[in-house]
Amino acid sequence: ALIEKLLEVYKSRSEEMAQAISLEMGAPIDLARTSQVGTGAFHMTNFIRAFKGFEFDRMLGDHAPNDRILMEPIGVVGMITPWNWPMNQIALKAIPAMATGCTMILKPSEIAPLSGMLFAEMVDQAGFPAGVFNLVNGDGLGVGTQLSGHKDVDMISFTGSTRAGTAIQKNAADTVKRVSLELGGKGANIVFADADENAVARGVMHCMNNTGQSCNAPTRMLVQREIYDAAVATAAATAAKITVGHSEDAGRHIGPVVSEAQWNKIQGLIEVGINEGARLIAGGPGRPEDLNRGYFVRPTVFADVNNQMTIAREEIFGPV
Repeated sequence: ALIEKLLEVYKSRSEEMAQAISLEMGAPIDLARTSQVGTGAFHMTNFIRAFKGFEFDRMLGDHAPNDRILMEPIGVVGMITPWNWPMNQIALKAIPAMATGCTMILKPSEIAPLSGMLFAEMVDQAGFPAGVFNLVNGDGLGVGTQLSGHKDVDMISFTGSTRAGTAIQKNAADTVKRVSLELGGKGANIVFADADENAVARGVMHCMNNTGQSCNAPTRMLVQREIYDAAVATAAATAAKITVGHSEDAGRHIGPVVSEAQWNKIQGLIEVGINEGARLIAGGPGRPEDLNRGYFVRPTVFADVNNQMTIAREEIFGPV
């Protein structure tokens, strides 16, 4: 009942949440309203459905009628969430913890703390008892390290970089707590010759969604040789049509990346791609022509990339 009330509160304050997410991490406002906020409601709805009728106490089986499986709360859960899909990750961690009777401590990204603070208000508004949901703001070194190493925290759920995940796993080992990690990657998108005619364009659009700042972005397109030239042309044309604009502007476009550090990293990797011999077919270094300030990146596509190149192996986390 409390989670259902939380969903009701969340929906009633969805515009506040959309504005907060757009402001803190740069998602275009329409994307923030539909996808960013929408993922939170989607996960809450599905968890409510999944836990209704869930057997926390059940018989092991007909072969062992006197033996039972009892599902118990893990205890105190530390949740460390990223900036790129803030409510997606908060909902995926907090809602099942609530539904199973755990207490929790959320440390949202220090880059995007507003959505976490707003969610904490909603939890309180929904009527959860004090102490069930707790929020601590700060950076990874100051707060994340304390959470992952604390003897009274029974589980850590972390989404973020592989480097930080490795540090958390090591820090948690001394207290033998449970650890759940969702880390970086280099998503592959395989297109065969018999794929539908929109497969390449769709792959490029999915890669560029949220300005390429998604853990599951299909950033490598592996194309069957016989359709390679056509795929290159389609990918270049698709990227060229993608518009870049301010996060407060309505419409379907990509916004800025989250920070100067991220912008510099992306620019550096684009330059590395050029220097290592990849063929630039769309975009490139620098900002779009009509945007001379801000952390805006040109939608960029490389062709003739091989697996020894840096851009084929490293997660860029931008529209590349």
